[in-house]
Amino acid sequence: MNGVASEALILDAWQANAQAWERAVRGGVIESRKLVTDRAIVEAVLSRTPRKVIDLGCGEGWLARMLAATGIEVTGVDVVPSLVDAAQKQGGGSFRVMSYEDVAAGALHERADVVVCNFSLLGHASVDGLLAAVPGLLETGGVLLVQTIHPWSAGVEPYRDGWREGSWAGCGEGFGEPAPWYFRTLDGWMASFRGAGLRLVDLKEPIHPHTGKPASVIFMAG
Repeated sequence: MNGVASEALILDAWQANAQAWERAVRGGVIESRKLVTDRAIVEAVLSRTPRKVIDLGCGEGWLARMLAATGIEVTGVDVVPSLVDAAQKQGGGSFRVMSYEDVAAGALHERADVVVCNFSLLGHASVDGLLAAVPGLLETGGVLLVQTIHPWSAGVEPYRDGWREGSWAGCGEGFGEPAPWYFRTLDGWMASFRGAGLRLVDLKEPIHPHTGKPASVIFMAG
C-alpha cells in the first residue's frame, strides 16, 4: 500500500464520512467509547490539572466540550471543515480547520499544558511530522496524551508496522469507504516518540469490562 496515496485516502474517507461519524459520536453508538475509552481520556487529561489543552484531530468537539465544562480552555484542530463547523456550533472551545502538515509547519501559534490526540493519529509520515511539532506546542512541564487502539488487541497480523485496511465496524450505519491506517507496534510508537524528541512518562491500558482485554492504550509523553 503506497504511503502517499494512503495518507490522501485518509483525508478523503473522513471528508466523505464526517456526517455519519458525527451521528455515531453524538448517538453513543460505539460501545468501547461509551464503556471505556471516552472516560479514560477525559480522566487522563484531568489528572494533569491543565489550564489549557490543545485537541489535535478534535472531530466534532465532544472532548473539548467535556473539558471546557470543568473550566479548561481548549483549542481544537481538525482538517475536516464540516466537523470543525459542528464543533463550533456546539461550543466549548476555539476550533479551527488545519491539517497535521500545517501544524508541523508551525501554523498553530499556541501552547498548552496538555496536547491530546484521541484516536486521531492514523497516518505515517503525517503523524511523525505532527509529533515532531508537539514539543513546540507544550508549556514547560506539559505532556502529550495519545489514546489509540492497543497494538496487542487490534488483531493485526503480522505484528509489524505497516499500512492496513480500515473498517467502520461497530460505528453504526451510513458509512462509506473506510480510511486506511498505519499500524504501529508498541516498539513503533516508542520509535515515533523518540524521533520527535519526546520521552514516555506513563502508559495506561483501559480494560473493556466485557472482554477483559485492553480497549486502548494511552501514552503520556513529555
